[in-house]
Amino acid sequence: MILDRKIRTINRVRAKVSGTAERPRLAVFRSLTGISGQLIDDQKGVTLISVAGKDASEAGKTMAKKAVEMKIQEAVFDRRSYRYHGRVKAFAEGARDGGLKI
Repeated sequence: MILDRKIRTINRVRAKVSGTAERPRLAVFRSLTGISGQLIDDQKGVTLISVAGKDASEAGKTMAKKAVEMKIQEAVFDRRSYRYHGRVKAFAEGARDGGLKI
């Protein structure tokens, strides 16, 4: 039952969020010990950048640094089924602090 609700939430968020080459999707995955993020071009089905780390804020800043090096200024944030709170929020704010517009 909980898994069904999580899958419905993921599908609802993904229906609203799509990435392009100019504005890729920033997908976040939260594990028990760390956090990871990917910039994904959904039109081509390609991952442009991926970052993983233990500190969410530092991982977000690293993501933004790599994105700016690839001339990517904007992204669409995909939180999956996670609430925008805690480590997910810290990752997004770290990316914003690094210069990525979300």
